[in-house]
Amino acid sequence: MRPSGNKDYRVDPEMDQSEGGLKGFVYALKSLWPFLWQYRYRVGIAFSLLIIAKVATVTMPWALKVIVDSLDQGQVEQLIVPMSMLLLYGFLRFGTVFFSELRDAVFSRVTERTMRMVGLKVFKHLHQLELDFHLSRQTGGISRDIDRGTNGISFMMRMMVFNIVPTLFELSLVAGILFINFSPWYSILTVGAVLTYIAFTVFTTEWRTKFVREANMLDSKSNTRAIDSLLNYETVKYFNNEHYEAKQYDENLEKWESARMKNRLSLAALNSGQALIISLAVMLMMILAAKEVVAGTMTLGDLVMINAYMIQLFIPLNFLGFVYREIRRALTDVENMFHLLDRDSKIQDSPNAQDLAIANARIDFKNLNFGYHPDRPILKDINFNINPGEKIALVGGSGAGKSTIARLLFRFYDLNSGQIKIDDQDISQVTQESLRAHIGVVPQDTVLFNDTIFNNVAYGNPKASENEVRKSIQMAHLDGFIESLPQGEETLVGERGLKVSGGEKQRIAIARTLLKNPSILIFDEATSALDSASEQAILKAMEVASEGRTTLVIAHRLSTIVDSDRIIVLEQGRVIEQGTHIELIEQKGRYAQLWSLQQSNSHQIN
Repeated sequence: MRPSGNKDYRVDPEMDQSEGGLKGFVYALKSLWPFLWQYRYRVGIAFSLLIIAKVATVTMPWALKVIVDSLDQGQVEQLIVPMSMLLLYGFLRFGTVFFSELRDAVFSRVTERTMRMVGLKVFKHLHQLELDFHLSRQTGGISRDIDRGTNGISFMMRMMVFNIVPTLFELSLVAGILFINFSPWYSILTVGAVLTYIAFTVFTTEWRTKFVREANMLDSKSNTRAIDSLLNYETVKYFNNEHYEAKQYDENLEKWESARMKNRLSLAALNSGQALIISLAVMLMMILAAKEVVAGTMTLGDLVMINAYMIQLFIPLNFLGFVYREIRRALTDVENMFHLLDRDSKIQDSPNAQDLAIANARIDFKNLNFGYHPDRPILKDINFNINPGEKIALVGGSGAGKSTIARLLFRFYDLNSGQIKIDDQDISQVTQESLRAHIGVVPQDTVLFNDTIFNNVAYGNPKASENEVRKSIQMAHLDGFIESLPQGEETLVGERGLKVSGGEKQRIAIARTLLKNPSILIFDEATSALDSASEQAILKAMEVASEGRTTLVIAHRLSTIVDSDRIIVLEQGRVIEQGTHIELIEQKGRYAQLWSLQQSNSHQIN
């Protein structure tokens, strides 16, 4: 693999395949405008400082002209004029830098605060989107959209305020000064040269984009092949394919070398063309000025001033190719991020939604029909209820719809038809926030934050006191495990909780849910992946958690739900049996078959 050197953005900035454009710019500006409007006074001050800095910049060549003319006219002995202009020239040069830095300082708050506010808004909006979006999303892609979008805002605003707008303003001032003080041809040549320079840069940049994309694609391909080969080192050795791998890698490098050469040659054409336009413009203006100096209609200082204006004007334009490419990329990044904000959640509160009022926590499932896709129904005419304080278990084969019912109760999805009511309140007519505040969920795959055990439990209610957190830990039978750890409750659980066992993770999840203190509890196969010892510990914790609460248990192991008040058996999205464990065994139906099968498997294992 090749070592990567430092990037010289003037020479070869890395290109992206994004597409900006006028439409994208208008969209981005429209999206950003509400944030910028909050800081309109600060923006106004920044632009005022920009104008002062540019006025100082365009005044410097005039001061230089006066100095040259004074010295040229033999006023060396009379140092008053040249000395005062020399002092003014020094002050103007300092003022140009000082007011530019002051402008940067004033505008930086606008840029950074806008990035913060937009990033926060997108983050909060993502949490408002429905579960289906998060299940189908690519987390890394969304993270990059946010990261690149906020950075794109910074780049776009800085380039607009610190590069493009100042350059255009300076061009207007220079063209006006040349038009008023000299022949209109100087002004025409200046504007014409700048427009030609811009047009050439945009056209050539578009042309060479394909070469840069090809080089980047082949660069990624060759590196991917190399990394893949090294990761599969043993396989390469098993089949004696070291030479084959080297050949494959070299073929990719050869293509990359060719694409890179095209990229370099196209960049040389861009830089040479830009230099030619600048040189021709300066040469033509110097010829015109020299003729007028000879004719006596222009002083030597005027010639120096015109030359200084041209050099001063074309310095920021040297970076135009880079700025143009990066602004296009920034526009696309900003667009992608704001498109996330434009996406409305499929699960919305009804216009007249009220907060859920819990009296007894009775749950009624009436004529439920639901499918994740219209042509694939999951639940078909589901009817059952859970009485206040009752513990109901859902059992059935994989794909029967058990976890789907729990997701519908939590309102991760809306029903195709039917109703779910809590204390006679349709959950589709109450606010999602109030509904979810009354429901606690212990999922099958508990994911913990890379933090301490204490903080993971405290996440159930960030406002809870330390004593309340520790009480929840005790109720979940987690205190004995914590006491055995050297760092106790301050032990880090690792990324996604990988440093603790499955049983310990589940007890942390139960403690966290107990701290939330919900009226309704859902255990979604909370013991399915645990050994017998861990299972017994979790069952004790579940028993404590369920006391006085309406509880729905989704179970794979039937031995864990024999004490349920009622067991509901699902098959292919329908309720086919319900009753207590003993009643269902006596019916000798589907539940009895599942029980017999699990018991026989358990005996074989033992």
